[in-house]
Amino acid sequence: MFEEIREIERAIAGLIDGAKVAMIHSSLSAMGRVHGGPSAVVEAVARLAERGITVMMPALSYERVTPERPLFDLERTPSNVGVIPEAFRKSEGVIRSVHPTHSVCAFGPLAQVVMVEHAKDRTPVGERSPFRKLVEKDGVVIFIGCGLRPNTLMHGVEELVKPPYLFNGEVSYTIVTGKGSEYSASYLTHDFKGYVQRYDRIAELLTKDEMIRGGVLKAECYALKAVPLWEKALKEIKKNELAFVDRTLEG
Repeated sequence: MFEEIREIERAIAGLIDGAKVAMIHSSLSAMGRVHGGPSAVVEAVARLAERGITVMMPALSYERVTPERPLFDLERTPSNVGVIPEAFRKSEGVIRSVHPTHSVCAFGPLAQVVMVEHAKDRTPVGERSPFRKLVEKDGVVIFIGCGLRPNTLMHGVEELVKPPYLFNGEVSYTIVTGKGSEYSASYLTHDFKGYVQRYDRIAELLTKDEMIRGGVLKAECYALKAVPLWEKALKEIKKNELAFVDRTLEG
């Protein structure tokens, strides 16, 4: 299993390609049989900190924290975006940002820097979110076996333009941050009713230097540089506010 962990570490480091901060979206099943399961992947990711790399993973909880159940517990609320991010969330030394539906977990030298201000935002991917910090730090977004659609950074682009499908009013949430600390805060939520996200279309706008292809075990992978992704997506959505969505039959 040790050699497999090293192989995963080397493959991800190759995709990161010298960046100091990376956001990783992942599918364990796409990687094939992984001895040790998600814990082995998390161990490989944690080893990247020794190379000076800070790794982030989404810890989104919008399926569990809803207008009907508006309680977010920083330490206890699970994520709903796969077994690797959930194993990462539970790992020693990993910290989580404060947001009821769109929190992020991070480990590495810049973890505190990219996490600390998320609590000040009142939208999922606001200007102080870890996703926006990824752009500020000239980071990369990595997709391991999950295609390019689960690209949460794109919500930040959408929040700047405010297309008609995006927002769905405010919800008041109870936020529990540990050690008896609890408060209430209102957040503007996302909707997407009647639309399906097509963030894979960003591939058509990026050059070969801006989008690197690779593999981790059996998973097909992509690494997108955050700055050109952000700049080109923003330019495109300003021209066409529906550039990265399709209407559904219900829409």
